Amino acid sequence: MNRFHDAPEIISVDNLVQTLAGQKILRGFSLKVRKGETLVLLGRSGGGKSVFLRHLIGLIRPLEGRIIVDGKNITDLRERDLAPVRKSIGMLFQNGALFDSMNVADNVAFPLREHGETNADLIARKVQEALRMVGLHGQHSKMPSSLSGGMRKRAALARAIINEPRFILYDEPTAGLDPIVADSIDLLIRRLQRRLGVTSIVVTHDMKSAFTIADSVALLHEGRCYFYGTCEELRASTDPIIRDFVEGRSHESP
Repeated sequence: MNRFHDAPEIISVDNLVQTLAGQKILRGFSLKVRKGETLVLLGRSGGGKSVFLRHLIGLIRPLEGRIIVDGKNITDLRERDLAPVRKSIGMLFQNGALFDSMNVADNVAFPLREHGETNADLIARKVQEALRMVGLHGQHSKMPSSLSGGMRKRAALARAIINEPRFILYDEPTAGLDPIVADSIDLLIRRLQRRLGVTSIVVTHDMKSAFTIADSVALLHEGRCYFYGTCEELRASTDPIIRDFVEGRSHESP
């Protein structure tokens, strides 16, 4: 059983509909996320997982449906009213999205400065603490071009937690990493959940990562939530669509 089974729902998405380039991506997608849990969202490439994450921070507005974050309906909020919601959400983009012209410290500090913080000592302390939490202590002066793939992910994650968010959204956090580095990122996600008490949504194709970090799992298939449950329930499912995804079967001839 999910240990957060009795926790209150803190994100609620109901019947989300979205079309991109004339193609319907989300076809009534609904999902509940409980306070403090890590929910892993699985699905095929191009199926709408990253599009869904961008709805949660107001970068994309739904054509239909409703999004409730921490009791607030953000579906039709004006841009200025989205600011406090966005401040409560940290986002780790798939490629890290670091600014190549800034060193690690300035990249990590960017959200603080964007939200009007000007106290240099406070910024320095927060940057140092965030880097320590992600295992990059002492790397503040490095430029993104000198970082390995895993270090770039860690720096981007430090930036995501600098504002002490209540939620963290991860878009393919282990993409492009070797298995050992990917495992270290998975374990870091778990440590941050325990230390910060955050609610997390992780988009991934990596089944090992999913089974390592998930408290609950959802499968996005053909624009809808096809499965929701625990890792144990996912493993035990005999549904052919679920089995094909978990086991990586395409059914194409060699």
